[in-house]
Amino acid sequence: MTPRIRMTDEIYLLPLKDDGSPDVPGGYIYLTPTSNDPIIVRFAIEGTSSICRDGSLWTNIPCEGSEFQRNEFREIKLKPDFNRTIEISIPIIGAGSFAFYTTYAPLPGLSDKTPKNSKPTQTPTYYINVAPRLSLDGEQLPIPAVSVFSIISKLMGKYPNDWDKHLAGISKRGYNMIHFTPLQQRGASNSPYSIYDQLAFDPECFPNGEKDIAKLVKNMEENYGLLGMTDVVLNHTAHNSKLIQKHPDVGYNVETAPWLTSALELDTALLEFGENLTSLGFPTVMESVDDLLKIMDGIKEHVIAKLKLWEFYVIDVERDATAVVNSWAAGKITFPEGGFGDSGVGGLEAIKSASPADKAKFISEKGMLGTDRLGARFRRSVDPAVGAALLTAIYGRYEGEESDHTSKAAARSQLIHILDELNLPFYKEYDGDIAEILEQIFNRTKYVRLDEHGPKYGEVNKESPLIESYFTRLPDNATTAKHKKTELALVNNGWIWGANALIDNAGPFSRAYLRREVIVWGDCVKLRYGASWDESPVLWRHMSDYIRLMAKYFTGFRIDNCHSTPIHVAEFLLDEARRERPDLFVVAELFSGSEEMDYVFVKRLGLSALIREAMQAWGTGELSRLVHSYGGRPIGSFEVNEIEQKPAGEQASGTNRREVVRRIKKTPLHALFMDCTHDNEVPAQKRDARDTLPNAALVSMCASASGSVMGYDEVYPRLIELVHETRLYDSASSVKKPAGADDSEGGIGSIKKLLNQIHTIMGKDGYDETHIHHDDQYITVHRVHPKSRKGYFLIAHTAFPGYGNGNGGFQPVKLGGTKARHLGSWMLEVDTSEEATKKVMEDEKFLRGLPAKVINLPGIKMEMNKDETVITVRDKFPPGSIALFETWIPAAEHATGLDTFVTSGGKAAFGGLNLVDLNFVLYRCDAEELDASEGKDGCYSIPRHGKLVYAGFQGWWSIVKNLIKNNDLAHPFSQHLRDGQWALDYIVGRLERISTKPGYQQIATPAAWLKERFDAIRKIPNFLLPRYFGLVLRTAYMAACERGLELMNQNVRRGQWFLQSLAMVSIQQTGFVKSASLFPKKAVPSLAAGLPHFAVEWARCWGRDVFISARGLYLGTGRYEECKEHIIAFASVLKHGMIPNLLSSGDAPRYNARDAIWFMLQTIQDYTKIVPNGIEILQEEIPRRFLPYDDTWFPTDDPRAYSKISTLEDIVQEALQRHATGLSFREANAGDQLDRQMSDNGFNIDVKVDWSTGIIFGGNQNNCGTWMDKMGESVSANSKGVPGTPRDGAAVEITGLLYSTLKWVSELHQQDGKYKYAGVSINDPSAKVITFKDWASKIKNNFERCYYVPASESEDSKYDVKTDMINRRGIYKDLYKSGKEYEDYQLRPNFPIAMTVAPDLFDEEHALKALFLADVTIRGPIGMATLDPADLNYRPYYNNSEQSTDFATSKGRNYHQGPEWVWPTGFYLRALLKFDLQRAKTPEERTEAFQQITRRLATCKQAIIDSPWAGLTELTQKNGEFCGDSAS
Repeated sequence: MTPRIRMTDEIYLLPLKDDGSPDVPGGYIYLTPTSNDPIIVRFAIEGTSSICRDGSLWTNIPCEGSEFQRNEFREIKLKPDFNRTIEISIPIIGAGSFAFYTTYAPLPGLSDKTPKNSKPTQTPTYYINVAPRLSLDGEQLPIPAVSVFSIISKLMGKYPNDWDKHLAGISKRGYNMIHFTPLQQRGASNSPYSIYDQLAFDPECFPNGEKDIAKLVKNMEENYGLLGMTDVVLNHTAHNSKLIQKHPDVGYNVETAPWLTSALELDTALLEFGENLTSLGFPTVMESVDDLLKIMDGIKEHVIAKLKLWEFYVIDVERDATAVVNSWAAGKITFPEGGFGDSGVGGLEAIKSASPADKAKFISEKGMLGTDRLGARFRRSVDPAVGAALLTAIYGRYEGEESDHTSKAAARSQLIHILDELNLPFYKEYDGDIAEILEQIFNRTKYVRLDEHGPKYGEVNKESPLIESYFTRLPDNATTAKHKKTELALVNNGWIWGANALIDNAGPFSRAYLRREVIVWGDCVKLRYGASWDESPVLWRHMSDYIRLMAKYFTGFRIDNCHSTPIHVAEFLLDEARRERPDLFVVAELFSGSEEMDYVFVKRLGLSALIREAMQAWGTGELSRLVHSYGGRPIGSFEVNEIEQKPAGEQASGTNRREVVRRIKKTPLHALFMDCTHDNEVPAQKRDARDTLPNAALVSMCASASGSVMGYDEVYPRLIELVHETRLYDSASSVKKPAGADDSEGGIGSIKKLLNQIHTIMGKDGYDETHIHHDDQYITVHRVHPKSRKGYFLIAHTAFPGYGNGNGGFQPVKLGGTKARHLGSWMLEVDTSEEATKKVMEDEKFLRGLPAKVINLPGIKMEMNKDETVITVRDKFPPGSIALFETWIPAAEHATGLDTFVTSGGKAAFGGLNLVDLNFVLYRCDAEELDASEGKDGCYSIPRHGKLVYAGFQGWWSIVKNLIKNNDLAHPFSQHLRDGQWALDYIVGRLERISTKPGYQQIATPAAWLKERFDAIRKIPNFLLPRYFGLVLRTAYMAACERGLELMNQNVRRGQWFLQSLAMVSIQQTGFVKSASLFPKKAVPSLAAGLPHFAVEWARCWGRDVFISARGLYLGTGRYEECKEHIIAFASVLKHGMIPNLLSSGDAPRYNARDAIWFMLQTIQDYTKIVPNGIEILQEEIPRRFLPYDDTWFPTDDPRAYSKISTLEDIVQEALQRHATGLSFREANAGDQLDRQMSDNGFNIDVKVDWSTGIIFGGNQNNCGTWMDKMGESVSANSKGVPGTPRDGAAVEITGLLYSTLKWVSELHQQDGKYKYAGVSINDPSAKVITFKDWASKIKNNFERCYYVPASESEDSKYDVKTDMINRRGIYKDLYKSGKEYEDYQLRPNFPIAMTVAPDLFDEEHALKALFLADVTIRGPIGMATLDPADLNYRPYYNNSEQSTDFATSKGRNYHQGPEWVWPTGFYLRALLKFDLQRAKTPEERTEAFQQITRRLATCKQAIIDSPWAGLTELTQKNGEFCGDSAS
């Protein structure tokens, strides 16, 4: 039998937000393949997302077998799905930058009209960067394992012999890639970067051209284990290049770039002035700043003044005045769009009397031509027709010279004053540029002629002109004679410090060449690509051939001056290169001025790394910062990326595949971190030559590609002068030595070999965790493998000027829980004497290093004990020394297996738990925990952080999930774990204790599982404990949550994450609480009204709250038994026809909630319709806490308690009957013992039916019998006993719930007597009984009249309204006939409750308008404002502890007077969906109705993610602000 091959699909999950942007930390998507298989990106889009509305995902990731085309995007339709997350898996074959965006039809705002399809929107383009798959010697070479060696190719000597010698030396030192400066034929300056012919290789070095290059690359890889990388120069060419002589249009001249005319004239005039210094009486040798100032005065007089550069800025007043007047006289008039009114002047009348300056402003804004850029002199001009419009506004139409109206001369005279005003800002603009020109000339001349650190060019002469010319003037020859003279002066390339890298500094929107801001390279002509191929086809074709030629032979590119290369050009050319070599390694010299701009280039170009350099550091502290930037993530980092492993199915070939799904981690910009580059000074110049060794060692310890340059290891005394240097390289490493010969001399080559070997090992094996510590002159680096915990430790004593020769006072290093093996200690000794330096500098043939020797040091003392290794530096460890160690953690020698062990077995361990077990395991707030332990055990408290909100896993996970996401090892909890193992003890101990108690025995299995995992990680060093705790907790938490979802219904199991998160709230809120069972003598789980305030004792179980939430928490999740248990419990205590609001386990129920019974009856109705055979619950026999139809109160130990049994059907009927005949009672035990805040009259409960309408009325102004039940408590504010919201009369939601119940029982009765009662007896004089059907009809016939407030006053007569009471129209009253009439007309979020349960009570048009109005007035980000913000009583900030004299807010009396409550949002959205669907005529309109709902859930979704309670809050303050007094 053929064995199956197990293959792994590497999948990266890419969630998209509602706006189409990637939900990735930092927004940078960088993926590193771990094999040669395609990387798979799995887009995850919530099916309810806005981008699914007529939406499409577009990507240029090619299908397998197709070629990548950057601008060819394929479309993947996004079909809304309200039950799942859409997943789109796309494999990526090659490397580089891939793009995606989405298009969708934006969801329109709610409207009472049928919505029209809105205009499609396209999101920004986002990028996915994929690292190249490099390989060497048949093995994959990860980018962090790359060690680059940079050489200036022209200094290598004769090919192939000299080259082979150096290649051998480079290979011997452990480098695996060579970076070549350009190998092309060089221009006249001899600079490698001034390329004469991009398609020809240096003929002196490579006489056989391309054939020699092919041999070189093959030889490097096969014989020396070296990959090749070359510079590519895309933005300039040599100033004597044949290309520009044949095709000067490939550069910037005044024909292709006329905006440079003024810059050319200035440059030419400055050159001429410099040539005439002597004749004009100015010094040619500057010996002081005074000499320079004299020359600057000469520039002002002989250059600036004579050039009249202002003519490039201003208009020609005489010319334009004539043109405007002639246009006016000829009737050629154009009034601009908007006329004169939006010019800041005013309308037509105002312009007549406006000042010349204001009239000039009008022309400036609406009548100018040629202002887009500079160009020819007086290019700026006034549009004659618009100018004529101004004259017409002032003088009227021109009527001829013979008329009495204004003459042309008079108009022209007035116009000249206006145009002079118009020119003033242009002259100011000119003055600013001239000031900058003079400043730049002064600073640059001072630097190159006078400054100590400058090149000191000396005398001004023909060879050394006064200025560095910004233009190359092409020679007169047969080739250039074919072109216009104006084409022969081409802009030279250069750079500008801090310039915007996306703006062409020689383009029309930059004046850098005029303002002399460019540091120019006189041997390089800037190439002009234009916006597309069509603008310069010769150049695009030529450079495409060049880039493909380079990609043919070289593994990698270094993009020279990437910041000066137009980004669209770089995109195109890199695409061409990757067609030739898909896994191209691309690094860039990029100095964009900001990290934000760096990201733009990296993302769009798919750069593998940016070149960064250790020699840029000016001190040990800065060097430490650079090492930290590229060193890798911290040691002990949380493991974040792998989230799921699952089978992907068996292939036809017999291959068994599995998926490893990873999150995309936050990734910094990757670096090629060089100890030194060919552009920067060496340690002997900038620091101390001895720093060569520690600087190199620090770079090699970083978790990035590393690199060096020829001459660094050899300790060259100076930076090699790139352009003029002609001597050849010399290196001790390139010399063959006899076996056993001392190789410690001639630089650091011998140690570099070890450093590079270690760097490669760490890079290949994934050592990506690092700890860097800076201590005065020292930097230590410890880099380890995240799983095996093996590592390398470096002590580097840096050498900066002034450090002397001592050991620098290094403090002993303690490596906790770690063993170490000393690999060696070395110091670098360098002869930097004047004599030694002079000798190597004066060598005319070779570039040599200073005499340098690496010396072994006995300078380290290492003590090992049981728990740590202590490393001490002895007396002799001077600057320039390093010590290197190999480390390991004995307790983690099988750490790879430890990772597997602690993350395995979770599902089985938690698979036997029930939902009540899970309530304990996952949740339990402090009050619940104390209740269960008789006050002994509460939630865990973390020092410097505070108590967890839950004792169970969720309490820990709410913190740890963010620690993992942000890799926050500095958080107080991370430190707490490092300080001790108390958290582990608490978690295991808690589960072990509960598992010994009846009903919780099954928790013993997960307790044992946790103990085994925690015991396994207790042995590891404390600095690793946060990481492993995170692994264990995540495994346990996910397994417990998965078990919870398994026990719920299919809708939940298959639902989206938000639905599942809401479903888990049912586990949060339902559990055993000793002090709060549903029954007095039977312990059963009960539902909390909210945590932590309503968790235990009498405060836990509220009738109203239970039945408001039961549909979602119980019926919606399939927890039918729990729902039934709560129905039976509350039905059993029915009294007065009401159920208690406060259950108190049935011992002391309180009957003061007029709405609770109706929410329960609605739940019973829902139960019968949702639960299979749910109708049977009506026949459930229920023992009664009180006697039926008897209001006598007695305690639970009275023999009458539970002595009578009723069916639930009978109890429902009793509730309806009691309300039909009216209720009037005083609460049992009324007084302070029951409620200290209530006034005496508040204990009196009265409820009656108005049989003219069928509507139930109840309550009084001294009590608050609905959910808005805040009683005034403040003595100082005189609000004690005064309800904040009495809501007496007929509350709209009660009327809706009543109607819903009546309709339901009526229909059941008509279905073969499924409800046996037909109606109720009543006390109305006109009738003794009424059927439920008739009662419901009365309500329906009167509802709109009683509750609707018409949108128009003209309709008031149709409704029961008082016009002078109306504050807002088009709403439904909150109350009908309350004790304060104005309260009837308040807009509150209660009417949607009635709409949800009784939609047929409402006129559809009225309902929609009311809902739309509520959407913009009282719907907050998360909750619904409890009062209209336009109401005088609106107070949106709730503070229950407020002690003030404010009657409205003291002691939180405004609980329901503006704060935004969350639970009504559900009813509002259900009502909105119900009525929106009713008007929908097409599938698209139905889809839109659902999307309107999901859009309004977006903030709720974020809230449940952000909440430490993993639920939605009870309420928020205004606009969703946090409320500290809210429950969850």
